[in-house]
Amino acid sequence: MGSLPYIVEDCMGVLQLYSDGTVFRSDDIRFPFPIADDSSVVFRDVLYDAVHGLHLRLIKPAVSLNSNTKLPVLFFLHGGGFCVGSRSWANPHNCCVRLALGLEALVIVPDYRLAPENRLPAAVEDGEKAIEWVKKGEDAWIEEGADLERVFVMGDSSGGNIAHHLAVGFGSDGGRFGVRVRGFVLMAPFFGGVVRTKSEEGPPEDFLNLDALDRFWRLSLPLGEDRDHPLANPFGPLSKNLEGMNLEPIMVMVGENELLKDRVQHYAKTLSQLGHRIEYVEFEGKQHGFFTSSQDTQLGDQVLAIIKRFMLQNSL
Repeated sequence: MGSLPYIVEDCMGVLQLYSDGTVFRSDDIRFPFPIADDSSVVFRDVLYDAVHGLHLRLIKPAVSLNSNTKLPVLFFLHGGGFCVGSRSWANPHNCCVRLALGLEALVIVPDYRLAPENRLPAAVEDGEKAIEWVKKGEDAWIEEGADLERVFVMGDSSGGNIAHHLAVGFGSDGGRFGVRVRGFVLMAPFFGGVVRTKSEEGPPEDFLNLDALDRFWRLSLPLGEDRDHPLANPFGPLSKNLEGMNLEPIMVMVGENELLKDRVQHYAKTLSQLGHRIEYVEFEGKQHGFFTSSQDTQLGDQVLAIIKRFMLQNSL
């Protein structure tokens, strides 16, 4: 008689991978703050990929329903180590409500296929599909209220990694997407590498440690690949050469006390050395999720002001 399947990977009980390949996902997700019941925004969900059953959420200020002014578009790609997360979770939803109001924008929040059931590059492919969807003319909010000359992409953590790969995709052949993206905002993008950085080897964060980062990579990278794979390490031995590529402006944000800080800083420094338009913003004393998982109004307003300036500068 064979032994029963046992847990080989456990992501805080939210996701568990068993020895026989079975994946368990918990529906009992608890957040420190509930979904904001804010009548100053309106939102609805739309199916954008029928093949994979993927939806996206459209969020915009309620006052825009009675206005002829077209709003800039901000795609927001949620975090979760490529393994967990959804447009409907409290943290991403509340964050995007703040973005829609603070930036006076139509925020589009696509779900994407999650690992380990769907390993990378599935999430990047879904990000591409979500951007391509806006040009299909299938939604009234897009057709009547979106300024497709002012499209931006923002990603948090693993979503920031996806945003990087979308930026490279646009830099290689932006015409195939059918829409121009004016700039990319990467918030603590989840990059990796075989050689550890000083910040990775430093003290763990309150809600994140090196074991968790490694676990996300084991679950999300193509089987048999390590953290120097191009999907993890933008400057790894097999990664695409970004020198001379026509990248749109990129802004990266990171907390001073994040495990990912050194990789984010190196990313910005390297792109700058390669001649790309890159802006690096570091928040003193902050850890991972300082904007997306926080209710700090003062800090939130500061982040929104920085993003808004970036969008205005790159909308001309």
